[in-house]
Amino acid sequence: MERRYRVRLDELIEDAEVPPGLLRGVMPRLETFLQPFVQALRSAEQRTNARHYVQGLLSDLPSKDAESIAYLHDRERQGIQKFLGQADWDHRPLLGELASQVGAELGEPDAVLVFDPSAFPKKGTQSVGVQRQWCGRLGKVENCQLGVYLGYVSRREHALVDVRLFLPREWAKDRKRRKKAGVPKEVRFRTRHELALEMLDQRGGLLPHAWVAGDDEMGRSSWFRQQLRQRGERYLLAVPSNTLIQDLTAPAPAYCGRGRRPGLPFVRADRWAAALPQERWQTVEVRDGEKGPLEVQAAWALVQARSDGRPSGVAETLVAFRERQADGSWKHDYALSDAVLTASVADLARVFKAEHRIEECLKRAKGEAGLGDYQVRTWEGWHHHQALSLLATWFLTQETRRGKNTDSGADGAAGASAAGWGVEPPVGLPAFDPPPPHHEPPFAPQRGGAALPLAATQPLAAATL
Repeated sequence: MERRYRVRLDELIEDAEVPPGLLRGVMPRLETFLQPFVQALRSAEQRTNARHYVQGLLSDLPSKDAESIAYLHDRERQGIQKFLGQADWDHRPLLGELASQVGAELGEPDAVLVFDPSAFPKKGTQSVGVQRQWCGRLGKVENCQLGVYLGYVSRREHALVDVRLFLPREWAKDRKRRKKAGVPKEVRFRTRHELALEMLDQRGGLLPHAWVAGDDEMGRSSWFRQQLRQRGERYLLAVPSNTLIQDLTAPAPAYCGRGRRPGLPFVRADRWAAALPQERWQTVEVRDGEKGPLEVQAAWALVQARSDGRPSGVAETLVAFRERQADGSWKHDYALSDAVLTASVADLARVFKAEHRIEECLKRAKGEAGLGDYQVRTWEGWHHHQALSLLATWFLTQETRRGKNTDSGADGAAGASAAGWGVEPPVGLPAFDPPPPHHEPPFAPQRGGAALPLAATQPLAAATL
């Protein structure tokens, strides 16, 4: 087993050791937890159904679908099934309350918003949004539904906050299937990136943050990165290894004296990284582990990226990360950022790892809160289940924090200095300037600076190498 996975397994086993008295009073705490959420529901019956459903999601049922949850509470299954798939109640106020709580309890000015698509394998063609598409859970193209999730990562904890169902173009144009699945008339086809931006616009103000992160599905779109820059967001988005980049820090090719001067070539990101000398790689500690610090190596350059078939009009920072594997080989990852010369490599490594924290959240939600254990076909049913499952996952997160903070401080979290964050970069790190002082009110989101024109990159690159 690789060292980083062995360390993480040891941590999980340690977390799984529950003191005998820790669960005392859990049901009254759950009732108190649910109160601000269920008060948005119209009737006492809906509020009772919501409580029962969340309790079922948090139970040890092997399958946490509506029928199993109804039997757990000795109820007829139709009541819970109608509440989930047919009842007229709006899930959005519940998610708004969730975002407010996460921002208030976990908020830090330099936290990270993470967008992560996640798929649910399904059979048939009638469930809303289902079609053959990439399913990361199975690692292949398969029949599935796809949700785009918004997660929040700070040094205190990490949590899922919001979700949007991706409705494929074929579904969006099929009136018969739309009507049968109850897709609202105002819903139109939107890409995964458009769904992510909608969540950012709606929830970003409730979640203090300095960064936006995501996997290579999110980062490969130059349009998405442009939209983030226009919103003043600072991003670090993974990109595929075959992303074409032009290294603006490299010397210009020699001129033979005739014809047009040759320009800098575009090369694949992985080939650029493979050609780097060893001294370009800097070792960065990303967090403490059970058996010592967990480290990655990072290298960076100012680049012009070519995405969607055309070069970007601004300079970005390409950051390559590599981690040593058990067999001695290196695992490489690549990311683009608009934080040109304004962030340390250590901070970039922290943000890069934030995406992994949301993957952990999704695994927890699916494994412990029934995120994928639904048997609904309608638009409302899918969103109702997802919202209640995210609430159940947030309750688990709060209980975990309570277990780690059993003193009078309860859920209080240590500050950045107490957690070992905010330390100076190691000697020899590339000469990034520290982020400028932030003068906004506490927990106000930090914003990125203006995009750096390509014409200004060469002097800046020379000054930092």
